[in-house]
Amino acid sequence: MKFRLALLVLAVLPAACVHQTVASGTKPAPSVWDRQIRNAKDAGDGDYQLNALRAKVAAESDNIPARLELAKTYRERGYPDVALEICRLAAARFPESGEVQLALAGALRDSNRRNEAISGLEAFLQAHPQAGPEYQSWLGILHDEGRQWAEGEPAWRKALEQRPQADYLHNNLGYNLLMQKRYDESAGEFREALKLNAQSQVARNNLGLALAWQNSASEAIATWQSGSDPATAHNNLAAVLMEKGNYPAARKELEIALGYNRTFQPAIQNLELVSRLDGQPVLFPVKRDQTFWDRFKRLWVGPLDDSGKDAVRTASVPATGETK
Repeated sequence: MKFRLALLVLAVLPAACVHQTVASGTKPAPSVWDRQIRNAKDAGDGDYQLNALRAKVAAESDNIPARLELAKTYRERGYPDVALEICRLAAARFPESGEVQLALAGALRDSNRRNEAISGLEAFLQAHPQAGPEYQSWLGILHDEGRQWAEGEPAWRKALEQRPQADYLHNNLGYNLLMQKRYDESAGEFREALKLNAQSQVARNNLGLALAWQNSASEAIATWQSGSDPATAHNNLAAVLMEKGNYPAARKELEIALGYNRTFQPAIQNLELVSRLDGQPVLFPVKRDQTFWDRFKRLWVGPLDDSGKDAVRTASVPATGETK
């Protein structure tokens, strides 16, 4: 998997490095937060839903669902900072509310403050050890999203202690273990998820990955084919082999995939990528088209000699694709 990191440069940051003086009698320039609040209020003045929610929160100060709905609505309107501040205020006012704590964790996550969300959830769970599995699950998600696999594992295990029959928790623990390269353990969790929910395509795909990384190629293919088609299964195995650096074996699997489906784009794109990686030309089998003369002879002369009907030719494809 590839993770792309977006770097945001805020024009207001340099202002923090200088002192600002205000002449006597003049009004200080509004801060970034002041402008955000002002803009959010202006945006909401003509918004019936926001107006109604703000009025409800003002009239019912202890109404937690109304506060959280207001935060959610501001986030959906494009004001995540306002949503976060509403959640912070709610958490300060209702420190015992798990519902508020989860909303605050989500708002912090949306604002790329994942470590702060983790710290807040851990503190809440320390004070409320009997909280439901969704809290540990969120903690696991936050750690996993930060690629903190070892730190996330205990959260998934604690969630499973509370809800051992939840197939999605077995799948998520399995994925965490897969990322730690503990393939045998991860395969066990995916199998358990499939026992609980045989229709889970996510767990089936992940089991195939674990088996492929275990070098159990035939089992991986069988697992993937049980929920998809042969071309997809062989392409998936090729992707794992490419990550392992076994380009010849990957090419073979891609040729098999294209043998099942000559126009299967993921396999074509992977073949283009493996060509860039190993420097070998991109060649794959293409079914030979009949010429006009071939069709004419079949129509007027009778059946052609079919001994070469499966002959293939090779075609070169520009190397522009990416792994799927």
